[in-house]
Amino acid sequence: MTTESARAPRRRANQTTSDAGPPAPATAGDTNASAARPADAVGSPGDAPGNRRMRADARDNRERVLRAARAAFAEHGAQASLNKIAQSAGVGPGTLYRHFPTPGALLVAIIGDDVAALCEKGRDLLDHRSPAQALRTWLRAVAEHATAMRGLVAARMAAPPAPDTDAALAACHERIRATGAALLERAQRDGAVPGDIEIADLLTLVNAVAWVSEQAPCDEYLLDRLLALVRGMEPSPQEEET
Repeated sequence: MTTESARAPRRRANQTTSDAGPPAPATAGDTNASAARPADAVGSPGDAPGNRRMRADARDNRERVLRAARAAFAEHGAQASLNKIAQSAGVGPGTLYRHFPTPGALLVAIIGDDVAALCEKGRDLLDHRSPAQALRTWLRAVAEHATAMRGLVAARMAAPPAPDTDAALAACHERIRATGAALLERAQRDGAVPGDIEIADLLTLVNAVAWVSEQAPCDEYLLDRLLALVRGMEPSPQEEET
């Protein structure tokens, strides 16, 4: 073999490599993906979009915005100004919009936090010794939530259609429904609540109670008196003995 013929395959190999174009993107199953990138480009799972941890100051800013937004929506409803919310929170409008790019995103964040707390409370109450008392306690918490959220709901209803926001709020409602259904079923198994009552009925009743109590804010006991009517669905001691 001549020197020229020995070089030809090497040139062809180099040409083949250069003509092949850039390497294919690494997939999740490619164990050599991290080795193919510079060391400083390899991120941890926590660096992925959506999983990146907020810095402490960013979390504080978010919480301040949410507190200010709650107060603004409660007082002004649909007329609440996002710029004034930012001012009350002590942040710039840009900071507010980075966390919540639309009013709907702000609304979902506020209601979502409350719904998460209600669901956690409901799970804890599943261990309560009295299923009926557990259900009543949770329904009162729902009524308080409904009263506090009235301005937020009005703001959403006055806003233009937003499918993403509406879908997120529907998911929140489903979480509430599922939590309440578990508490109701436990009370029904215990014989404390008639079996033909559905959680949708109770939630409608509680929302109506919350609306009525909101019309008389000076009567701090009205909510409790109205919620006491819910006890009417429970069997009386005489009925339980017969």
